[in-house]
Amino acid sequence: MRLLATLFRLITLYNTLANLAGLRGLSWSERLAIPLAALSWHLPAAGWPVTIALLIPALIIQLGLATLRRRDLNPRRQLQPGSYSDRYISRLDLPARHGPVPVLHIVPRGSATAAVLVTHGSGCDKTFYAWRLVDALVARGLAVLLIDLDGHGESPRPQSFPQMVDSVTDPLEWLQQRYQQIGALGMSLGGAVLARAIANGAPVDALALWEVPPRLRLTAREYRQVQIREALAIIQPRMLHLFRDGAIDHVIKAWQTSGIRATIGTWDLFDALDVPRSLRMLAHRQPPLPTLMVYAGRDAIVPPAAAAEIAALAADWAEYHLLPFASHISLPIDLACITLTADWLRRQLTAAAASKSHQSNHTLTPATRSYKNHG
Repeated sequence: MRLLATLFRLITLYNTLANLAGLRGLSWSERLAIPLAALSWHLPAAGWPVTIALLIPALIIQLGLATLRRRDLNPRRQLQPGSYSDRYISRLDLPARHGPVPVLHIVPRGSATAAVLVTHGSGCDKTFYAWRLVDALVARGLAVLLIDLDGHGESPRPQSFPQMVDSVTDPLEWLQQRYQQIGALGMSLGGAVLARAIANGAPVDALALWEVPPRLRLTAREYRQVQIREALAIIQPRMLHLFRDGAIDHVIKAWQTSGIRATIGTWDLFDALDVPRSLRMLAHRQPPLPTLMVYAGRDAIVPPAAAAEIAALAADWAEYHLLPFASHISLPIDLACITLTADWLRRQLTAAAASKSHQSNHTLTPATRSYKNHG
């Protein structure tokens, strides 16, 4: 009896902690959390040695109950097309020179004057753990365009070069026709493609790059080591926020993608994209393009020497941040990184709007005077 009472006490304690932290995906009851926890402490329980021995079994039972109770709590549903309290989401196939680009167009209620195009990393797709980033951008009044890179997600084309660059440029031009200010955010491979597109002249007012490697060459053994290090690095309390919107099984399933369909390998693609060259071209752009670069201190794919190379390329013209607690996998879903980037994009696009307004007024004034003089 004391053994079961102790087990019940621990389970209700875990449930209460999950509710207090707002982690719905890790709890199995909300209204009964505190009453059941209070009841459990009035039951006769075993001593501390037994309690400590039951910590792991109780946690396993807690997670099992939470998974069953929250089986409908799927965060990817937040990205399904439809009308929501704060946004509209449309699934579109944007016309592009090499074929349609599958996108999700997300617009805040009340419309928006600025939009951000988001390109995902290698092996991912447009919805890959994107719900938290979308929430942050929409909350700041920014529209969002999530796209599938060639060879990924719903894209009908294989990963190839240089067609992949064009398939990012064309959606940016589509946005330019509909919004006054355009921002762009690229992650890893998506950032490399985006940097090349913008260096080639694609229109944007602000650019954010997350953990873009200057190059990528790994042996089979190195790649296995990288996978192990990244898997260990993502196990940290900072990632618990994912369970505010999702049950355990759905958070895990969100990792599943369609893989990569390619005519050029990812290593060779990075060589062709030539990230250092793209950054040097952007560094000489006039006027300077507002650029943010965010890297991870525990990144196994972009090691310290590679991150330092990017920092040197960013010197004197771009804003560079190194988040010591993040890894390559965790950076795009870390709230500190998301908040930093969303705030930065809002500031830069607001500044771009003010600058364009000033230039427009400055241009219109002489024209108006000239009309009156000739009248």
